[in-house]
Amino acid sequence: MADQSGVRTGRPSAGSKRRTAPAKGPEHAARAACESLERLIDHPTEGVSAVSRSDDGWCVVVDVLEVARIPDTTSLLASYEVQLDQRGDLMEYRRVRRYRRGAADE
Repeated sequence: MADQSGVRTGRPSAGSKRRTAPAKGPEHAARAACESLERLIDHPTEGVSAVSRSDDGWCVVVDVLEVARIPDTTSLLASYEVQLDQRGDLMEYRRVRRYRRGAADE
């Protein structure tokens, strides 16, 4: 049997395919931000209030339950701005707002 390692067929072989990250959209960014933030701060996320594309990834605003109280309308929540890279890995986060659940937006 002849050695065919130098033969080119015009298609990349399975072992030489260029590995590129699959396109990941805002849904993936939101999910990744929630999961990463929950692991870091050990508070449950309530939801995502904003997702925007940045030059080097994503910026996601995640709402977090920081202090559960009874009645629930007096619980303390916070909004965190989470920066993700193109792959959805957390680069940085910071709390940008803290508020009572029952409080109206200012």
